[in-house]
Amino acid sequence: MSNEINLQRRHFLGVAAMTMAATEFGLTGAASAQSMQATAPTVKAGTYTSFQALKQVKAGVLNVGYAEAGPADGPVVLLLHGWPYDIYSFVDVAPILADAGYRVIIPYLRGYGTTEFLSAKTPRNGQQAAIATDMIDFMDALDIERAVIGGYDWGGRTADIMAAVWPERCKGLVSVSGYLIGSQEANRKPLPPQAELSWWYQFYFATERGRAGYEANRHDFAKLIWKLASPQWNFDDATFDRSAKAFENPDHVAITIHNYRWRLDLAKGEKKYDALEKKLAAFPIITVPTVTMEGDANGAPHPEPSAYAKRFTGKYEHRTITGGIGHNLPQEAPQAFAQAILDVDRF
Repeated sequence: MSNEINLQRRHFLGVAAMTMAATEFGLTGAASAQSMQATAPTVKAGTYTSFQALKQVKAGVLNVGYAEAGPADGPVVLLLHGWPYDIYSFVDVAPILADAGYRVIIPYLRGYGTTEFLSAKTPRNGQQAAIATDMIDFMDALDIERAVIGGYDWGGRTADIMAAVWPERCKGLVSVSGYLIGSQEANRKPLPPQAELSWWYQFYFATERGRAGYEANRHDFAKLIWKLASPQWNFDDATFDRSAKAFENPDHVAITIHNYRWRLDLAKGEKKYDALEKKLAAFPIITVPTVTMEGDANGAPHPEPSAYAKRFTGKYEHRTITGGIGHNLPQEAPQAFAQAILDVDRF
């Protein structure tokens, strides 16, 4: 791993040297603009298999487990995973950004990995406002004022909420599948049959049979979701098994079931989040610099980019990543995701 990191560092320093030269000699026009852009080194998906540092910090109602890479005094990038995935979605992204000088922080969301509730009395609540509040508490616990925030699936929704409600904490946003903020009211409206079919697991989880089925078969269930959501991603058993350990968290099933039941108004949230959910139900605009992304082979439910582009009123760009890239875009296309982080920080 150290040799690969050194190669990436030399690549990055080469880009930096080109940038200094362009500035010194007064280059202008398209060539100058291109040279000023930091370029993510080529990293093949699956190059890395572990994180150097795994840590814990008490934040809000949680003891949050997280991975960290890069210099402690670097600008912060906060990366948020989805369901049913974990921090290893960013295992190839982290070294790219760390080599570029960023402090990269990747927390396990509530119900995953080593993140635990501090009290047995805290509701095992998976609603969107609770998860977003967790991440603000997490930033506070680490004395992080601002960060570039990136995510997909549950993590993309959380990143969107943080950017919309706490823009002063978000330097830039990278969101796979775009604007994912939802509301119980909006979810009451039925979708066309084909769209409803893609949400089959949401309806399964609405039943006690579904809860029991996920409890008993979470490993195989998650593996099925991976295959359906990324039909062209040929991940191996070792890759899946690394992430599957995160689903052994004692609160994982409860958080998952509550998340999907809450969306359909089949489970109540906590009153302390009512005011925040009211804001989110109005679908607030996002003003911070943003790159939205989509894989060309995403098999999971996702909106079309044209449906959400107007929700972003700051500097904005959408990128569709080709080559059979599915739902877990950071792990399937780490270079493209890392490049989006680098670019949005320079908008």
